[in-house]
Amino acid sequence: MAKHIDKILKLQTFLTLLFAISVFGQQCPRLIYPPDGAIGVPVDATISWPKVNGISAFIFSLGSTPDGEDILNRRTSGPIDSYVPPLGLPDNTQIYMSIILQFEDGSTQICPGQTFSTEDVTTPPPCTTLSEPINGETNVSSNTPIQWNYAYGATGYRLSIGTAPGTQDILSDFDVGNTLSYKPPLSLPIDTEIFVSIVPYNENGNLGPCREESFLVDESANFCEPFFDSSQGGLVKRRPEINFPDRVAICRGNLSTRIPTEDLADGFRWFRIHPDGTETFLSDGPEVGLSEIGQYRYEAYNNIVISGSTIECSATKEFSVYLSEAAVVNGIDVMGASNNREIRINASGSGDYEFALNDPNGPYQNSNVFTNVSERRQRVYIRDKNGCGITEGIVARELSIDDFPKFFTPNGDGINDFWQYIVPQEDGEIKVDRIWIFDRFGFLITQIDPTSQGWDGNYRGNALPSSDYWFKAISSSNQNIRGHFTLKR
Repeated sequence: MAKHIDKILKLQTFLTLLFAISVFGQQCPRLIYPPDGAIGVPVDATISWPKVNGISAFIFSLGSTPDGEDILNRRTSGPIDSYVPPLGLPDNTQIYMSIILQFEDGSTQICPGQTFSTEDVTTPPPCTTLSEPINGETNVSSNTPIQWNYAYGATGYRLSIGTAPGTQDILSDFDVGNTLSYKPPLSLPIDTEIFVSIVPYNENGNLGPCREESFLVDESANFCEPFFDSSQGGLVKRRPEINFPDRVAICRGNLSTRIPTEDLADGFRWFRIHPDGTETFLSDGPEVGLSEIGQYRYEAYNNIVISGSTIECSATKEFSVYLSEAAVVNGIDVMGASNNREIRINASGSGDYEFALNDPNGPYQNSNVFTNVSERRQRVYIRDKNGCGITEGIVARELSIDDFPKFFTPNGDGINDFWQYIVPQEDGEIKVDRIWIFDRFGFLITQIDPTSQGWDGNYRGNALPSSDYWFKAISSSNQNIRGHFTLKR
């Protein structure tokens, strides 16, 4: 018995492994560098993995514990199959990496975790250099943030800023922490050369003092900023005002969608922002053709002529592009009866939808629920707010007492000789499953098929007298209708 149980457990283990291979083997990538289980990995390593077809993005996290996110929390590289941690990796640390695949339809797949260990950095980090503004740059704005390059093994930086070599009259040996940029709280003095010293450090100390670098703050760099003009009695803005949305939809299946701007400006530029931060120029007109989801940047500018020179004053806006589509009607729930009916439209899709009754031109509402709806047949319309189509659905009319004749005359003249349910002309569907006919005392006379000619006024071959008779009908949706009619001879 024990051997039999052991075989079953081994078989279950094998099937579990087989399932994991079938689920993850074809899609989930294994790290190329550093490989799973690697040790002594440099802290400035470029993490890379194989490409995966059919995905829109890799979403990955780094932590010091399994499934942890304390180092990097759900960062995406788009479809790019590598990532360079801008601040480096912590040294002498077991690092756990998780990857989530996001497919083009929006679904995701969680991949098994992988791990590697970084080297132990035993020396202070080297000095670094400015990245923005660069050393020797002129025409720098007084409001510019100061940025620098990563120093290998650094866990923080100390920053000094002065208006002369060796001075620290703006900022003195300030610990900015583990970051690569600093925005002075006050504007830098204009028409002044600014001197900057950045000293990286870690647990082993630093190699300071580091070489100073400098840039020139020029008043013309602030030319485009708003200013008060007393002659005009108000604030003058030289940059265009941008009212472009944060998100723009393109319809699924469209190869290209033309997106215009309504902003007023002398010129425009459009750029695609790639996951690694680089940009591709797309257009210099007031509209752009978009065919891919992702991040984009839009720039509008005015050309200002002063003292014979033209200065470009620009404003910029980043926006995202996402897919939208016409809705799919999954069902329409009908509640209540008669004129108190309430209908709820169940729709799905990636679009932003609004709803209307009986008229594709509206009016439309955001709610998918309509109240006090007539029992007559209704058409519902679901419109994508992004212009990707209108979907139509039908709410079948309910049975009504008016669907059954008030009287009939079974006298053999060929007119009203049979009593039967009347199929609604505007619907064209037979909704009745069964019909029973009773006399006024509740005695069951007959049951008729809704698809037959109907009742001929006889009971077991004998003609019944003129009188009122009662009926009960049940629809295919389980609706009960009760009423009466007159037999005339």
